[in-house]
Amino acid sequence: MDDIKNFWTLEMAMAVLENKTIDSKTWSEAVEWLLLYGPPEIRDLLGQASYTATNACYPDLRPTGFTSDGEPCYNIDEIAETLGITREEAIEKMMEMEENHGLRHLFDDDETYKVN
Repeated sequence: MDDIKNFWTLEMAMAVLENKTIDSKTWSEAVEWLLLYGPPEIRDLLGQASYTATNACYPDLRPTGFTSDGEPCYNIDEIAETLGITREEAIEKMMEMEENHGLRHLFDDDETYKVN
């Protein structure tokens, strides 16, 4: 987690996003850093873009709830089915992201506000 946090700066990440010839791995690392550590207004814009992209690429995948911070929550079984992986693989990936980011990504149903 500290590696990505200390490697990037706001100026570096923004320069990568503006570069039209940057490789996809570097671009995704810059976006990841901005989502985790960037200014709130940039995190909000990227979060909205992520939500829009998810809806466009996976139109049948819809949030089943939201965290107290307003972040969308999805059913892990639906995520696994949509991605063509097992439930266990989806949980493993989410746990890996939690460890790498130092942020929580898995929530119990009773911790979220439900979508009607």
